[in-house]
Amino acid sequence: MLYRDLGQTGEKVSILGFGCMRFPTINGKDDQIDKEKTAKMLSYGIDNGINFIDTAYSYHGTDFNKGGMSEPFLGEFLSTGYREKVLLSTKLPSWIVEKKEDMEYFLDQQLKRLQTDHIDLYLLHSLKEDYWKNLTSLDVFEFMDSIQSDGRVKYIGFSFHDELELLLEILDSYDWDVVFTQMNYLDESYQSGLNGLQYLSSIGLGNVVMEPLRGGKLVNNVPPEINELWNTAKTKRSNVEWAFKYLWDIEGVTSILSGMSTLDQVKENIALASNGYPNSLTKEEKILIKEVSMAYKEKKDIDCTLCGYCMPCPYKVDIPTCFKEYNIAKMLDNVEASSMQYFSLLNEENLASSCTDCGNCVNMCPQRINIPKELKKVKKLFGK
Repeated sequence: MLYRDLGQTGEKVSILGFGCMRFPTINGKDDQIDKEKTAKMLSYGIDNGINFIDTAYSYHGTDFNKGGMSEPFLGEFLSTGYREKVLLSTKLPSWIVEKKEDMEYFLDQQLKRLQTDHIDLYLLHSLKEDYWKNLTSLDVFEFMDSIQSDGRVKYIGFSFHDELELLLEILDSYDWDVVFTQMNYLDESYQSGLNGLQYLSSIGLGNVVMEPLRGGKLVNNVPPEINELWNTAKTKRSNVEWAFKYLWDIEGVTSILSGMSTLDQVKENIALASNGYPNSLTKEEKILIKEVSMAYKEKKDIDCTLCGYCMPCPYKVDIPTCFKEYNIAKMLDNVEASSMQYFSLLNEENLASSCTDCGNCVNMCPQRINIPKELKKVKKLFGK
């Protein structure tokens, strides 16, 4: 296992982190973790070098507004002798914080659920503009200062799911230790993307990547034409290795989080994380990854370039984001994952269902897209 510096914290973390939201379950019920299988996976992972475990308040639950089973299970597992062997990360459920006291309440509950007296990395979960505005209005800065000073939390950070401009604003507001952003070879221009990742590297922050496999869609049920492209490489690699290698080769990436669901996946990923990175991709391999990315993007259904000329919509529909999430769903044949992004990124008034068919946007579109017609497709795919 290889390790890298977690920003300026002085900690060394494995380049492969264990994400705890996709444990094996019983009868497919997300709130019923298969404890025996999961314990074997975690034991193997930690015994073979993984020292970074990430969970959240809501993981493995049936309602994202309530506590799931991931934290309690981890608390039980880590108490068997593994707690001091890992850096433990969990997150404040930003979207259900209504008053300042809620932040203290959730942290205290999480410490009990995880059976620990401190959390190594505590993150503000899934920050986007409305969550951030709410937290700052409730004096989240004082909260973060206090939980570090009293020893309940060692390092402070946030996970991020919005655009680069907001990322820069949040970074300027506080002395953060670590940031989690979404990134893979399809997402260089998605959310804060590659520019955000490179900026985090330039200022020396711990930089952890989420969704390296796009929820598994870069390795499961891959279209034949994509596999044909991968097969043109001189050095044959699995789809998992291409995705991980792409990220580990980017300067400044501290670790990538993999939501592993089987022991075989744990073994495969650990084997990959034991090779020499970064700067191990050849020029030809980097070009091939670009070609694969373009091949995926050619599968999109709406020819939107995200230029933004159609905005602002007089009825507040966020047209570019609606089209972006729709196209991702089509590219990856994964409506469920894109639906979750669609409804979490957009307020109700910004959804495609708010379109009144006024047509003002059509004349502004350089691509001459019939925007109201295409928004109906988005509404049909995702619903209300």
